[in-house]
Amino acid sequence: MKIKAIVHEAEEGGYWAEVPALPGCVTEGETWEEVIENLQEATQGWLEVANESQKNKDTDRIVEIAI
Repeated sequence: MKIKAIVHEAEEGGYWAEVPALPGCVTEGETWEEVIENLQEATQGWLEVANESQKNKDTDRIVEIAI
């Protein structure tokens, strides 16, 4: 899965990043490598929480799709 994120330079140094498609999914890092690693973890965590919080009826089916 690919998803777009925006990485900003922080005024105090380092970087911060956001994923516009996932409201509230933000992170930061002192280096480019750190912010990218943190961004991957934050995105994965956001998606896991969103997936777990879904309430399904007994007749609903959960499927996974590749995008």
